[in-house]
Amino acid sequence: MTDAIKDIQNQEATPEQALATVEDICRAIEAILFAAGYPMAYEKLAEVLGLSVRDVKLLCEQMAERYNGDASPHGIMLALFPDTCQLCTKERFLPYIREALGIKRGGNLSASSLEVLAVVAYNQPVTRSFIDQVRGVDSSYAVSSLIDKGLIESCGRLDAPGRPMLYATSDKFLRVFGFNSLDDLPKTEPLVNPEESGQQLMIDGKELAEATAEEQTAE
Repeated sequence: MTDAIKDIQNQEATPEQALATVEDICRAIEAILFAAGYPMAYEKLAEVLGLSVRDVKLLCEQMAERYNGDASPHGIMLALFPDTCQLCTKERFLPYIREALGIKRGGNLSASSLEVLAVVAYNQPVTRSFIDQVRGVDSSYAVSSLIDKGLIESCGRLDAPGRPMLYATSDKFLRVFGFNSLDDLPKTEPLVNPEESGQQLMIDGKELAEATAEEQTAE
């Protein structure tokens, strides 16, 4: 625990000092994330709360333990990502949420989209021509579809003739598949020869689908 958080804990809270205690700061974080409804950067939370980014991350990790544990009484969870965090509903309650809000089932990714997503996830950043080489077919539609869904995004251009666009997975990709970071991806051998590794990448795409077939209700 950092000195800044210790100092807050040692302070005597008064009605005028609404955020004088660690618990009050955690409640403020909870309120901000609930009101936002989308991933909030730790840097922004730190700026608003007058804390360091390190302190905010530490508090969010402590909050996540309370929200996400098996014995948690909450129907929501705190998803933590490298640079952001977000309150979202737990997947087990998805059928009830759909029924209550009249949300139609849908949003599954096609096999081709899963293949492209696997290629990008395990080898990012990549160009579209690299994706085409791995799959052996044109991937324009699948790439565009994944961009529209916010699962992959452009992250610059390759320093090569024509300066082709580079693609990488997005923060939404982590949320959809329930990963905290790319380190949580199912383990696989690094891609060396596209022809030899293409089949493995398709298998990895299946594993990603099995991790969760549909987006978690996060908004």
